[in-house]
Amino acid sequence: MNQLVEKVQQSQLRGDVPEFRPGDTVRVYVRLRETEGEKEKEKEKERIQAFEGVVISRRGRLASATFTVRRVSFGIGVERIFPVHSPMIAQIEVVRRGRVRRSKLYYLRGLRGKAARIRGKERTLQTAETAQAPAAE
Repeated sequence: MNQLVEKVQQSQLRGDVPEFRPGDTVRVYVRLRETEGEKEKEKEKERIQAFEGVVISRRGRLASATFTVRRVSFGIGVERIFPVHSPMIAQIEVVRRGRVRRSKLYYLRGLRGKAARIRGKERTLQTAETAQAPAAE
């Protein structure tokens, strides 16, 4: 990529994006604009709506990076593509880490119920108290 284009895109990146991968369950807080009233007296109102689901893919780099989130709502699979560095995203929160062996999880579209589960990543968090605690005798 052209270094000038890359430099311009670097300035457009957000700094508050957490690290997440396909298989992770994320909660994306999206800013929505709603108009109220009649056409003559339109008032724009902004609210934030959460969209929680499994990240099934990630593509692109720098300012053009996007990710696809899938959730099942009332028995129907809903997928939504979000630009990672969009100003319409208020916050991205990683709810749960998932352990998968692929970068694109499109096979989840054909699975239902318990078959569509993703194994959780095992993490042992060691705090200062547990590290210094004497062994039980």
